[in-house]
Amino acid sequence: MENIIDKLRRFMYGRYGIDQLSYALFATYFVLAVINSFANLIIISILNSLVLIYMFFRIFSRNIYKRRLENEKFLKYWKPIKSKSFFTIRRVKEIKTHRFRKCPHCKAMLRLPRKAGKHTAICPRCHSEFKVHIL
Repeated sequence: MENIIDKLRRFMYGRYGIDQLSYALFATYFVLAVINSFANLIIISILNSLVLIYMFFRIFSRNIYKRRLENEKFLKYWKPIKSKSFFTIRRVKEIKTHRFRKCPHCKAMLRLPRKAGKHTAICPRCHSEFKVHIL
């Protein structure tokens, strides 16, 4: 067993390997495979094959510089989407205990305890006071 692992290690030496874009391509492949199991369209099968081929091309590529640039370009678009969705999930999870309000001056999002009524909040970023109404 160690012999197989050693051969795989030697084969992958100098190759790019797996990164965030590879994981996204695999997730896309999986979603397309599930859709194709219901729809059974040839165009989805071709697209699914192309995604899989590109994913393996990136993993086994020796041009590390270009693959890294591709991953950085992907992350430039993916990070805002990911942070926005995680923030939305956090807001839904904490809806019973906290309310989120924006500071009118610096637009920072504040996490305030859920206490009904009118309150004065102080922004920790710009230190300005403003009135908030929590239901």
